[in-house]
Amino acid sequence: MHIVMVEPEIPGNTGNVARLCAANKMTLHLVKPLGFSIDDKHLKRAGLDYWHLVDVQVHENFDEVLEKYKGHRFFYLTTKANQCYADIQFQEDDMLVFGKETKGLPEELLKQYPDSCFRVPMAEEARSLNLSNTVAIVSYEALRQLGFPGMAKGGVGIDHLT
Repeated sequence: MHIVMVEPEIPGNTGNVARLCAANKMTLHLVKPLGFSIDDKHLKRAGLDYWHLVDVQVHENFDEVLEKYKGHRFFYLTTKANQCYADIQFQEDDMLVFGKETKGLPEELLKQYPDSCFRVPMAEEARSLNLSNTVAIVSYEALRQLGFPGMAKGGVGIDHLT
């Protein structure tokens, strides 16, 4: 499973997603331009000491991701979709694509792939969910459908809250 963050802006969100990817053995793709430096202390802090467990790939643009991962299925998460993420029948090599915090994914991308756009349901009055929370919601549904491959299925290991 692959998590693709297109032009992320907030280092704490990206760090949280990196930690999630480490815990779930997912590849993290960061698409430039990034709103921070990879060496950002807030990014490193949010990811804690999990960075050595994360396969992080940095791409110059989204077209580079599309080219490198031809043959993979891409799902675009956006508040502008009508379809629910829970309706996706996930496969292990799927690419879950998320946009930047302030604007989401580019309109032209969403218009190009309307049947691959999905949303997380929420109250109409709410504008959006936090990006790292949305990644967690969708990725855990994918993992649940796949039977949590390579993961311990016992209790949650919380050593401390951050």
